[in-house]
Amino acid sequence: MISVVLATHNEEKNLKRCLDSVKSWADEIIIVDGESTDKTVALAKQLGAKVISTTNKSNFHINKQMAMDKAQGELVLQLDADEVVDEELATFIQATYQQIKDKQTLPSAWWIKRKNYFFGRFLRKGGQYPDPVIRLYQKGKASLPQKDVHEQMTVDGEVGWADGHLLHYSNPHFSDYLRKFNTYTSFSAEKVLAENKRPSLGMAFSYYFWKPIVTFLTLYIRHKGFVDGTAGFLFAFCSGLHFPVTYIKFCESYEQNQRPT
Repeated sequence: MISVVLATHNEEKNLKRCLDSVKSWADEIIIVDGESTDKTVALAKQLGAKVISTTNKSNFHINKQMAMDKAQGELVLQLDADEVVDEELATFIQATYQQIKDKQTLPSAWWIKRKNYFFGRFLRKGGQYPDPVIRLYQKGKASLPQKDVHEQMTVDGEVGWADGHLLHYSNPHFSDYLRKFNTYTSFSAEKVLAENKRPSLGMAFSYYFWKPIVTFLTLYIRHKGFVDGTAGFLFAFCSGLHFPVTYIKFCESYEQNQRPT
């Protein structure tokens, strides 16, 4: 059995495109939904998915792991709702499952290359390709640490490379990017606050100047983000902007915590 698992929250715009790319060969589709207020749950059920409802968590990897734990298939593919499996990857997954049924010796999990869509194009540079992620694994051989929203799975055994790509439509419009930018910077600020750090001049210099400049130059110059034109510049610039916004949110939360109750 091949299992496809997802965690969702208000993904009605993306979900059908995602599930259409896997439903012809997935034996089960499991979705853990975190309090969606749109038509995500109804659409998921209409498309044949089993839906498990839970709370929406700032670290959505907790819900991803919940979906992974429910999978019954020998081969499991973990997706985000804004991802699409291309034909080459679909063929690889089905061939790999046949090899599992034939008792062949295989890796425990596989890296999958991603093409990231941003500002009207798939980025080729700026550290955004091949953007490998571990998403395909044999049941029981991989898990998420659930400590960060950009973490990779930990794997018990060898990790191979899959053919094909995930097409990642994370930011079809710049407004989508800004919405996720707000979510990620808030989560990063929560992590800094949880480390019991205090605002300081040195920390402000790092988050306002050093980290943004190094990030921009790394993505735009070292990783040749300029090849992607305006999209490459915007991605590098906004990636650097993540740090001062995180620091502002951290300072705001810190001050709120210092006020007497």
